[in-house]
Amino acid sequence: MAPAISPSGRRPGGGSTTGPGAPAAPARRSAPAGRAGPEGAGAPGRLPGDDRVLDLLGVGIGPFNLSLAALADGVPGLDALFLEQRPAFHWHPGLLIDGATLQVPFLADLVSLVDPTSRWSFLNHVREGERLFPFYFAERFHIERAEYDAYCRWVSERLPSCRFGHRVDSVCWDTERAAFQVDVTRLGTGGTAERTDRFHARHLALGVGTAPYVPEPLRTVAGDPAAPVLHSADYLAHRERLLAARHVTVVGSGQSGAEVLLDLLRARPRGREGLTWLARTRGFSPMEYSKLGLEHFTPDYTHYFHGLPEPVRDRLLPAQWQLYKGVSAETLGEIHDELYRRVTPDGWPDVTLTPGVAVTGGRAVGGRVELTLTHTEQGGEARLTTDAVVLATGYAERSVAELLAPLGPYLLRDAAGRPLIDARQRLELDGTVAGSVFVQNAERHTHGVGAPDLGLAAWRSAVILNALTGKEVYPLPRRTAFTTFGLPGARPAGDHPADPAPGDHR
Repeated sequence: MAPAISPSGRRPGGGSTTGPGAPAAPARRSAPAGRAGPEGAGAPGRLPGDDRVLDLLGVGIGPFNLSLAALADGVPGLDALFLEQRPAFHWHPGLLIDGATLQVPFLADLVSLVDPTSRWSFLNHVREGERLFPFYFAERFHIERAEYDAYCRWVSERLPSCRFGHRVDSVCWDTERAAFQVDVTRLGTGGTAERTDRFHARHLALGVGTAPYVPEPLRTVAGDPAAPVLHSADYLAHRERLLAARHVTVVGSGQSGAEVLLDLLRARPRGREGLTWLARTRGFSPMEYSKLGLEHFTPDYTHYFHGLPEPVRDRLLPAQWQLYKGVSAETLGEIHDELYRRVTPDGWPDVTLTPGVAVTGGRAVGGRVELTLTHTEQGGEARLTTDAVVLATGYAERSVAELLAPLGPYLLRDAAGRPLIDARQRLELDGTVAGSVFVQNAERHTHGVGAPDLGLAAWRSAVILNALTGKEVYPLPRRTAFTTFGLPGARPAGDHPADPAPGDHR
């Protein structure tokens, strides 16, 4: 279970909603931002000029804010609204490869690990589709990504608090209203602006998701229209063109790179595969998936990590890459099996797998791409000319700096200039701002590798709702792991997110 939701369920996944801002009052240190987006079925009609103050406004509707919306739906009297710039919910559409599954069990849906009786659970989705018995006999603990995407869309189309086609342009603190002022543009067909609205909310929840990441040495060639280079996020949209190419290079050692390579390999002719897979890591390594290893994706570890000193957290994260950046052992096995099937008396398949390689540059050459490669152990440099490149180079947290610019003077930051985020998922603001800004999947530096993990979505949503209401509307377990992280007497002092202080509405 780990980041964000990348399409595996363990990496980046989220909505997108962002825009400009307007000034605000002073305080200590400065800050970041986002945007939002056609209207959900049955969306509550808030007319221009409606002066009510919402309890909660969510910016972005990806899996994490959708989880928050689903659990908020079960809190009596809570007035919440969630806005998303896109016209409908779609989760990593470019990587919904046939047969590709989540790397987290179906229980890591939007609500079940907090409220398994919720009408918004995956099992209820299956039941309402009259597929419960087929699902039972299928014995699938890990569902296909396409099924997860359809489930989330089913929830988003039925939740009255979700509106699509709304872009959030700016956020500032309205001292007179004691609420956040949120300026929004309603988008029509094709994303054209139709009208503007203004909302006020006591609290905000930012879930603007992640964006495809392209390493700096490849940004020029990736932006060159003459160069056949694309990010794996757009894989399915270009799959037929890739299958027609004589040679394709996949760059990146994670799950997405492995699945793209496997899909291309299965579809290309035996003996004329024309594939190269390059990875900077020393090997094509399996993701840590032992039962005790997975306890790094529990609330217990999240609380432990949050209590560590900042320099320790910064040292830990890069060292834990195999918890979320590796490849599932099953996918690695399928690649090996497919390669073995293609070995004939006439030779081996035309596939090159090379780890320990850094791609240090690239340029378009006569409709092809020339990559500059450096071997991290040999130190030598080489050139590779290929007909197409798929960059399976991951995702980065989407910046919300522009959106939140008016709140910059109120934001507290760490030594590296990153926003401080408390144990209850709130940006740390000075006392001038009475409302809370909750963040989802933008807190890996403070909460650890589990921040983008689908398995922690429901728990984190419950933490937010308990903090927002000042009471335990969703009881949370006191212990979630057999592992004891840290020495019992040495744990730094700090609030436990599962134990909110009554009346704490900050």
